[in-house]
Amino acid sequence: MLRATALIFLFATLGSVAAQQQDDDRYRIGPTDVLDIRIHNRPQLSREAVRVEGNGMIRMPLIDTEIQAACLTEGELAKEIATRYAKYYRNLQVDVFIKEYHSKQVAVIGAVNDQSRFELQRRIRLLELLTFAKGPSAKAGQTINIVHSTATSPCKQSNDASDVGSLFSSYKLSDVLRGDPASNPYLEAGDIVTIPEADQVYVVGNVFMPLTIPLREPVTLTRAIAMAGGLKQDTKKDKIRVLRQEPGASTRKEITVDLSAIEKKSSEDLALLPNDIVDVPTSAGKSFLRSLVQGVVPGVGQLPVRVVP
Repeated sequence: MLRATALIFLFATLGSVAAQQQDDDRYRIGPTDVLDIRIHNRPQLSREAVRVEGNGMIRMPLIDTEIQAACLTEGELAKEIATRYAKYYRNLQVDVFIKEYHSKQVAVIGAVNDQSRFELQRRIRLLELLTFAKGPSAKAGQTINIVHSTATSPCKQSNDASDVGSLFSSYKLSDVLRGDPASNPYLEAGDIVTIPEADQVYVVGNVFMPLTIPLREPVTLTRAIAMAGGLKQDTKKDKIRVLRQEPGASTRKEITVDLSAIEKKSSEDLALLPNDIVDVPTSAGKSFLRSLVQGVVPGVGQLPVRVVP
């Protein structure tokens, strides 16, 4: 149910964002793409299965120099080819079709519902790509990161690999899902999108639903117990244990919390930290007595009835 609701929200946001976009979303040819180039009434010039070289260039008959195909749309490349042939033929009609898409692969990994690699056949923004990955999973944290390819792109004037800022981008997941333009960039070939899992806390012991809670926002002890369905009978409320791993330590320290005092506002609620384990204990005496009664009473009901004269 949670996943379905998240996807509905994601698609709704995507629809409103798409309606506002003014940018050119058309696919731009890249290295290793395969093209069909058809020149009307000039079959000797037409070419099939033209692979774009690693430097983004192609060659055509009668034209001495290479033609840059990378970074152009099909229509732009067709116009460029017609211009190159203008000294031989006037008013050539040229059509370019992308036969095979190879240059624009991106990957989505981490806390998404469908980790995959995607071969893009048009320009695509981050939010839309998330819909193809079926949205963030229940374990998703608060950030989404893009690791950019270090390969030299023919579309860029420069690509300084020493510039760390150009190799890594990070956004708040909530801003991306909201469709904030500043957090919804176009993806480039070789990008790897990753959503780290949220830090977690664990609630175990005498609660109705022991569970793991992702720390997407601050969570207190009382809230964590409520999320676990609340306390069962015979809980020792003044001895709630929180096991905490201190940074750099190999063992956990134990924090004892009086839940009754928190409920009476005489003690401050404890803010939980990543990897805390909340252990809710039972009152040993009451628990033993209850199990004894529950075990004995049904057995008594099975005994034969005798009359005492």
